[in-house]
Amino acid sequence: MNPDLNKLQPYPFQRLRDLFAGVTPNPEYKAINLSIGEPKHATPALIKQALADNLDGLATYPTTLGIGPLRMAIASWLAKRYGIPALNPETEIIPVNGSREALFAFAQSVLSDTTPAPVVISPNPFYQIYEGAALLAGAEPYFLNTLPENDFSMDLESVPESIWQRTQLLFLCSPGNPSGKVMTLAQWKLAFELSDRYGFVIAADECYSEIYFDEASPPIGALQAANLLGRDYSRLVIFSSLSKRSNVPGMRSGFVAGDAKILEKFLLYRTYHGCAMNPAVQAASTAAWKDELHVVENRRLYAEKFATVTPVLQEVLDVAMPDAAFYLWAHTGQPDTEFALNLYRDFNVTVLPGSFLAREAHGTNPGHGFVRIALVASLEECAEAADRISQLMSS
Repeated sequence: MNPDLNKLQPYPFQRLRDLFAGVTPNPEYKAINLSIGEPKHATPALIKQALADNLDGLATYPTTLGIGPLRMAIASWLAKRYGIPALNPETEIIPVNGSREALFAFAQSVLSDTTPAPVVISPNPFYQIYEGAALLAGAEPYFLNTLPENDFSMDLESVPESIWQRTQLLFLCSPGNPSGKVMTLAQWKLAFELSDRYGFVIAADECYSEIYFDEASPPIGALQAANLLGRDYSRLVIFSSLSKRSNVPGMRSGFVAGDAKILEKFLLYRTYHGCAMNPAVQAASTAAWKDELHVVENRRLYAEKFATVTPVLQEVLDVAMPDAAFYLWAHTGQPDTEFALNLYRDFNVTVLPGSFLAREAHGTNPGHGFVRIALVASLEECAEAADRISQLMSS
């Protein structure tokens, strides 16, 4: 077996199951699970219809590059969403089976074996795939804590020169998980300048880009930032997904876009890895990327939940509206595991301890004392959960 597998830590939800082992939640309350970022809004009918209408595609092998109409739909969506020139759908876009598998596979194809080991820089807390991808590619993760005192942003200027010289890959997540922080144009500019100086690749995880609260001010994206700064897409690849945008996490559909030279090699890797997308899913994905009405409605539903829940929780927790995404990153004023356990045991509400999403780095675990609350359940359930959290804090 690959010895690097021993470096992997249990996934946050396994740690949550271990935390709750042997605990019986209060049966007087109906279970409400706000721990996992799994969208619960209804899948749009147009997507389900497109999936059903194209089941005959199951009789053919799909190509790794995917069908032209899907790549053209993605190119058109990117141009409209970010106000950028249309990407070349033949060389600058690859459909993927969700951003999760693509983020992992990308590290395997980008990172090269060096001595000392290459470095992968990641935010902390972070999406756990970043760390696993780095470790299984033989790299060393370097974590940048995102804390209240730095406005939950990565302080790239704090990274030592010796680390930058070994860095081959930088994971950026905007809007961020779990804080919902959106990077500014100035922050993108610094990341690009550092990439120019040291030659590392930027993997921009943008799976939450379409969950925001002001229709007139969508979050800036990495390709958009590069375009605004007069740059090309050298050493830049973005990762996007339909899971959150279109409420289809089970379809496992997304795309990568950016540097054509990198994507040419990534496509070769994926061809050998066997990562082609189901033909029916490609047809349904094409329909999804072409429609914005369901996405606007999706945002409205999330905005309604935030407007209902946030004021209630602000009475008892240190929590603020995020820039985007569907999480509340709440400071509890007590150990996060204790808070989560008591909430589950006494009120049958599940949230995720922040420390499970982070690692000890630079003398601290930046998730300690925080919990991630995913507002993915119905409005009524989210409101009820907020009331129960208020009861917990009052007791």
